[in-house]
Amino acid sequence: MSTPPSTDKDLWVSWDEYNRLVERLALNVYESNWKFDMVLCLARGGVRVGDVLSRIFDVPLAILSTSSYREEAGRKQGDLDIAKYITMTKGPLQGKILLVDDLADSGVTLKKVREHLQEHFPAVDEVKSAVLWVKGCSEIRPDYYLEYLPHNPWIHQPFEDYDGLRPHQLTAWMKKFEN
Repeated sequence: MSTPPSTDKDLWVSWDEYNRLVERLALNVYESNWKFDMVLCLARGGVRVGDVLSRIFDVPLAILSTSSYREEAGRKQGDLDIAKYITMTKGPLQGKILLVDDLADSGVTLKKVREHLQEHFPAVDEVKSAVLWVKGCSEIRPDYYLEYLPHNPWIHQPFEDYDGLRPHQLTAWMKKFEN
């Protein structure tokens, strides 16, 4: 299946494009020579990116759930909620952290999570952020990003197909992929 053409209002991303973007982001971080101890990804959008970076750099993965896009089928930003706990397999959050999300839309999430980390995790020495896209309306620029989008398009990521899919629809959904 192919993606529709992108415009200033809508950026359509296929799975192949998405995977190449994540790999290019990893390369940008690597080429910076910055060494970090852990990847902290923001769920949900940053989970796929964070998982791949954690694997490539062979560092532990931590997950922090955040949410601000809930209204209008997930297209309108509301108040930011930050989870009380960070999920990780061992030890406290400490050292140098690569904070990963899929995009910097308004920039509020990355900014507030950085503040949250400073306030609640004193063992964190340094935080740098990495995203695939930065919109022109973002109030911050992450340390690492691939594409600057001055027109602030809605980014249609390939996994969004699952947002409207429900378990009772899976049989019909899967049939469209059969030969």
